[in-house]
Amino acid sequence: MDQPSLSSPQNFINRELSSLEFNRRVLAQALDQRVPLLERLRFLCISSSNLDEFFEIRVAGLKQLLELGGTQAGSDGLAIAEQLEAIHEHATRLVNDQYTCLNDVLLPSLAEAGIEVLDAADWDEPTRQWVEHHFAAEVEPVLSPLGLDPARPFPRIQNKSLNFIVRLSGKDAYGRDSDHAVVQAPRSLPRIVSLPDGGGRRRFVALSAIVETFVPRLFKGVQVLGCYQFRVTRNSDLFVDDEEVDDLRRALEGELAQRRYGAAVRLEVAANCPLDMVEFLLERFALKPIDCYHVPGPVNLNRFSMVYDLAQRADLKYPPFTPGLPARLVGATDLFAVIRQRDVLLHHPYRSFGPVMDLLRQAADDPGVLAIKQTLYRTGEHSAIVDALVAAALADKDVTVIIELRARFDEEANIELSNSLQEAGAHVMYGVVGYKTHAKMTLVVRREPDGLRRYCHLGTGNYHPRTARTYTDYGLFTCNEDIGNDVHEIFLQLTSLTRTPELRCLLQSPFHLHEAVQQLIEREREHALAGKPARIIAKLNALVDPQTIETLYRAARAGVRIDLIVRGICSLRPGVPGLSDNITVRSIVGRFLEHSRVYWFANAGQSELYLSSADWMERNFFRRVELAFPVFDAQQRERILEDLETYLNDNTNAWELLADGSYRRLHNTRGRKSCDAQERLLERYAGVPTVEA
Repeated sequence: MDQPSLSSPQNFINRELSSLEFNRRVLAQALDQRVPLLERLRFLCISSSNLDEFFEIRVAGLKQLLELGGTQAGSDGLAIAEQLEAIHEHATRLVNDQYTCLNDVLLPSLAEAGIEVLDAADWDEPTRQWVEHHFAAEVEPVLSPLGLDPARPFPRIQNKSLNFIVRLSGKDAYGRDSDHAVVQAPRSLPRIVSLPDGGGRRRFVALSAIVETFVPRLFKGVQVLGCYQFRVTRNSDLFVDDEEVDDLRRALEGELAQRRYGAAVRLEVAANCPLDMVEFLLERFALKPIDCYHVPGPVNLNRFSMVYDLAQRADLKYPPFTPGLPARLVGATDLFAVIRQRDVLLHHPYRSFGPVMDLLRQAADDPGVLAIKQTLYRTGEHSAIVDALVAAALADKDVTVIIELRARFDEEANIELSNSLQEAGAHVMYGVVGYKTHAKMTLVVRREPDGLRRYCHLGTGNYHPRTARTYTDYGLFTCNEDIGNDVHEIFLQLTSLTRTPELRCLLQSPFHLHEAVQQLIEREREHALAGKPARIIAKLNALVDPQTIETLYRAARAGVRIDLIVRGICSLRPGVPGLSDNITVRSIVGRFLEHSRVYWFANAGQSELYLSSADWMERNFFRRVELAFPVFDAQQRERILEDLETYLNDNTNAWELLADGSYRRLHNTRGRKSCDAQERLLERYAGVPTVEA
């Protein structure tokens, strides 16, 4: 019997639908009664925020391609129009489930726990009087109702802003008929308002409910027949012409000013909004009915994230933990001396991110340090990382920072931090036009008695202390000469006009990484055919690249056992007879965002392991500067393998990808011990110094 073609569209799952499936797994956490109640609310908000970005970037991109006449299908065979129809079908179900979760599950459960989010119908008279006073004192003064007529056209609506379309009857002060008006809620107004405590209960009200209730006050003398909230989502991807741009920073600043008013891609309206009003809004935004989503509640669920903090209920959140340290770092005052003895491996958030900041602080103060070079993708506001680099520059160290200005939704913050670094005297560069610099690397050059030595930190995640508490990532400190030389060569490549360097042990995109991954997978296939031990474990955020998927299929056919831990999008279809019988795909969705990328290869008993900033996607392989770096220490490789096996044994937060593209949650089977991988890793590493690494 002929084997199925590796490149057949039926062997690939559509990436957009896979993305929506990931969002459904996030929403499932909001429905899981084992998760603390306020954390469940937070997961609901994350699913809403994720869906916003999905429309802002992915749907916007598809619509743009369609408008330009694009029809080419992806590897899965779905044409662009077919993808948009399927997205609407899946997204509609997801949105309905989000609001069912909020209205029927979370809000009643929160009320039972003493946290109430009150609709106007639930206000008693004292509450109504308080809200009415709040509207008069804090809300009405900053609202600007906009009547619509030929002299007052439909206003510009900012991306994801809260707005109200109002139906009116009567004549205004100038005798003009008033049929419609728009009320825009300024971003300065909090979307969730705390009410006075009622008998020890924490009470809140949504801004949307306040405006809807008291909107008649804005239209005195005119009858208000209805008020309906709406929100428009716009294309938020930034476009910079690589061939025309002279100054990347200036070009991005110009694009940022226009982001709030990109092409509309989605309209959300209150579920009770009349059809003619919906049609009126769709026409104004040049959208079709397929772009509209009717919601029975506030149009932006992510705003409920404010309740998470305002409720002040630690008992309804995950218990706090203290990140641990490897034993060699406990009490260490000279990180350079520790690293010279042996590489240091950190696994965040179980292990503290503090040593990364400590290394930079020590380098800034150390008279022997001559130069510091670092890439920055996302750092957060008021970053201790940036503070240390500024201190080093002010101390006359040679500081070079490659800042990726195009880190999506962090562009403005990165422009600001580049100002701080330049003012301190650091050399600031913006990477390579046309390629995002996504690699995470730091190089410290230090003069020592035996000459110059290079100390490196390489990571799978960003130099962002806050997300290091919630994202899982690996980081490696090393002064290995070959690694140091490779990092030096890559920085030279990024800051000057050198050719592609000959690297000794690092794998780099867009030059070597894709080819190297294919070769590593192919090597396992050859081992399997020769009867030698052959296995692949890869932990990724996304797996989309068609060529890599085909190479994995080929290896699986040869008998290679392949276990993939893919948090989000996965276009590979596992469990297909004769194609992917030997491939399993699971996704872990839990307390922490799984972010680390690990490639492990059995290699006939001589295991080889890489940590990386890169997922197996075309953009990471060909349109970004990425790194994969080996872990040479055998004990550290075994420790990472043990971590991977822990993920593969998870039967609490794990979801198995089925051949039809759907996911099935793995539950504890009878007689098998429960395993929550993230809890196991917390127990293994957090708060307790351990001898390894």
